[in-house]
Amino acid sequence: MEADTPIHGVQVTATMRIVLADLKGGDGFISKDTVAGGYGSRLRPFSKITRVVAGVKRRFHDLPSVHLAYVAALASRASHEVVASRGELVDGDIAIVLSSLVDYRRETAWARAMRARGARVGFIGLAAQKLPQLFQDDADFIVDGEPEAAVLRLVSGQTLSGREASPQIEDLDQLPFPLWEPLVGERRALRVPFAGRPVSGSLPLLASRSCPEFCTYCPHRIQSTYRSRSVSNVLDELVYLHDTRGPLHVVFRDPLFSQERDRVMELCEGILSRGLVHTFECETRLDRLDDDLLVTMHRAGLRAMSFGVEAVADSTLKKVGRRPIPELHQRAMLARCRDLGIVTAAFYVFGFSEDTWESINATIDYSVTLGSTVAQFKVLTPYPGTPLFKRMEASITEEDWEQFDGFTPTFRHENLTQAELQFLLGSAYTRFYMRPSFLANYLRISTPGVRAVVDALDIRVERRHGREGERMERSLTC
Repeated sequence: MEADTPIHGVQVTATMRIVLADLKGGDGFISKDTVAGGYGSRLRPFSKITRVVAGVKRRFHDLPSVHLAYVAALASRASHEVVASRGELVDGDIAIVLSSLVDYRRETAWARAMRARGARVGFIGLAAQKLPQLFQDDADFIVDGEPEAAVLRLVSGQTLSGREASPQIEDLDQLPFPLWEPLVGERRALRVPFAGRPVSGSLPLLASRSCPEFCTYCPHRIQSTYRSRSVSNVLDELVYLHDTRGPLHVVFRDPLFSQERDRVMELCEGILSRGLVHTFECETRLDRLDDDLLVTMHRAGLRAMSFGVEAVADSTLKKVGRRPIPELHQRAMLARCRDLGIVTAAFYVFGFSEDTWESINATIDYSVTLGSTVAQFKVLTPYPGTPLFKRMEASITEEDWEQFDGFTPTFRHENLTQAELQFLLGSAYTRFYMRPSFLANYLRISTPGVRAVVDALDIRVERRHGREGERMERSLTC
């Protein structure tokens, strides 16, 4: 099938029962689907703070799979029955499993059990595409590429076997809107004061695919090329969601939501003109934002935003293909978000080739002073298929692919031991969240007298963290 084959007018010879499996992880908090480009992440708590972080993520970040929802839409349009599984064994003719790197053993075990029940089993997702050897013994077919082209052949009556090429759909407007009913029931949103995302009640939306940037460590751009949907098509999906499920919190899963400024402005104006009352969040780069754009996005429902800082040193970022963003602009955008009440999440990565104990501590210092509402810290992970993986392959020491989870050191670093990287990761979470100003920022307390007390307490707390870091540095180097 060519990538631009029409999506409509599918002819089907027999109705099938298709099981869509997004297996629930059981060890730590696991995110799959679009996280790390589809490889997924797993946070196994390794400190008191990370236990709390994992618990919060479990309640706020457990989103259903948008890729399986697209598969459900294609199958339903072709008059097949669609059912879902989070790990239960379900009778069906075909089972399609969302693959991940961090939980592939559980996924392949489920596939074996389903095949024993007589179902044909296929895997979709970046993990199965880039590491088919992990899945092929338990699969009748593996989709090589974005899933829609191959799935369209499947629901048309073709038998898929082995590695099935699935070229990207160039015109994303051809695709039906994701079908959520088989995957999730009615989701009642529980709004939490000062939190950008509610507990439950959120659904993901893809307004584009892939990423236009060239960061060598990022897997978001290695499955397909960057394409975006038309603004009218995205607006029609938002209307469809409103009509079928009511007002929602929409999580735009585009890696760079505001890449095209005029397009985002048009989308926001369309949301306002159509009277839609969804709230939403997005991920983007701070240099793809300005004051007028932020104000318009907020008026249209923007309540939370995430962005990558990664490291402080421009030289470190340039070596991995990431364009640095001027500090003044970062701080100006964060200040404007605070004024508007937009919750912000900053992402940081430790373990770049130039990193030292001092440089990572400087990045932690910066994360505190930048003033984002929350922060996420990860260890550099050489994901298969990325340019970084090719460059670092000789230094990779980890043989268990499930450990490539974003939080576990998997390679030999020139300047830091794996124990030091793990300690600095834990230190970052402690220093960011265990300080009075974190709570004051989260609660949006700005009274000068209160802030003066908070600042004084911060100094005392940071001194304690500094002493603990010095003791640990001495013990690790002895």
